[in-house]
Amino acid sequence: MNLSNIHKPVGSNPKRKRVGRGMGSGMGKTSTRGHKGQGSRSGSSLMRGFEGGQMPLHRRLPKRGFVNIFKKEYEVVNLSRLAELGETEITPAKLYELGVISKRKALVKILGVGELDKAINVTAHKFSATASEKIVKAGGKAESIVIAPKAADAK
Repeated sequence: MNLSNIHKPVGSNPKRKRVGRGMGSGMGKTSTRGHKGQGSRSGSSLMRGFEGGQMPLHRRLPKRGFVNIFKKEYEVVNLSRLAELGETEITPAKLYELGVISKRKALVKILGVGELDKAINVTAHKFSATASEKIVKAGGKAESIVIAPKAADAK
């Protein structure tokens, strides 16, 4: 194979449907909209999942389980990842700068996967029991950031 005999896959560039170009095109007269009805009118747009007035599928199916709208999502970081960084002071802001976490204001939880060979001081929102144990054993500090309750919660 070389550049002179490479071909696009068949059907990768289909012809555009040109409606309203006369009867010979196969899409003349009603321009594929059919006769009468809501879909034939100009400006017609239906919501996703609309089934002509029938109860839509997403409302017919039973809802299961419970969704906690107050759940706190943590970005997890393993000790092995912290050891790779080669830093002595680690904070959520530092982790964001180094590209370890994706959001600047993310809540960070440190997990105890991996080993530490030198002392590091870690500041995060949460630590697993093994993570804090390993950090202290290596000679470092594991400091938790206290999440302040919102004004609406503290009545």
